[in-house]
Amino acid sequence: MKGLYTFLLLTCSNVFMTFAWYSHLKLQSTAWFSKLSLPLVILFSWGIALVEYSFMVPANRIGFIGNGGPFNLWQLKVIQEFISLTVFTIFMLIFFKEQTFTVNHFIGFCFLILAVYFIFKK
Repeated sequence: MKGLYTFLLLTCSNVFMTFAWYSHLKLQSTAWFSKLSLPLVILFSWGIALVEYSFMVPANRIGFIGNGGPFNLWQLKVIQEFISLTVFTIFMLIFFKEQTFTVNHFIGFCFLILAVYFIFKK
């Protein structure tokens, strides 16, 4: 069960992380957001990142083998990266439709899946 909680918390974390890092690029085309100075945009992103950390830290604590979880640090990082790229791809396809998903991106994902396989292989 700790593995499932870790995966769900990492997914929530990465949704907020992606919004913190990239939503300002989409929002800059709105009237109210385009008027914000760079320091205010940074504070806006930090506010979202605070929520992201509220999911990430518990995910790592629950999932870490040293705390009774099922994953070592290598596994936690690879899971996080896999989730991060998956969430990022969905975000891109929804909010940045002018950015295309190419065969190279698909091949990269296949290699990432192989990385997950090898990291978890005993």
